[in-house]
Amino acid sequence: MNTLVTLAPPLERAAPPFVENAPVEIRMARMSDVRALLDLINGYAAEAIMLPRTEFELAENIRDFTVAAVGGDVVGCAALHFYSPATAEVRSLAVAPQWKGHSVGRLLVESLEKEARNYGLASLFAFTYVPAFFSKLGFVEVERGELPLKAWKDCLRCPKFQCCDEIAMIKRL
Repeated sequence: MNTLVTLAPPLERAAPPFVENAPVEIRMARMSDVRALLDLINGYAAEAIMLPRTEFELAENIRDFTVAAVGGDVVGCAALHFYSPATAEVRSLAVAPQWKGHSVGRLLVESLEKEARNYGLASLFAFTYVPAFFSKLGFVEVERGELPLKAWKDCLRCPKFQCCDEIAMIKRL
């Protein structure tokens, strides 16, 4: 007789609370990080701040992701997604709420910028609701038309497609 076993989904683990001087490790994402990435990204997607991602999408694109970890727990993530031999997008930038304002986002973007330079890219771009953050890192606001036709790939599935309120920003490397 066969027995059907249903496994419960993994429990959402909250990122650790901010602790002054806690070491933040910036590293490439691992497959074992997928659950934490899903929780982090889809938490913001539930607030209509980011596009939701599926486990399949994250696993398929895990090599794009860099994470910030404290004591082994993921407290932030960002992805470097290539669009041409000259440009890439900073996307899926998310920091656990309790870690915002503690340089985690800056460390992630700086890591992606270093990676982009190592690949010989000429520019990085981002679509954001927080242009002041990207401005501090040397990005400038641009018209959407100056960027690759990203809209026809990702934005078509966005509920805000017809009335997008994100700001397009670019950094020349």
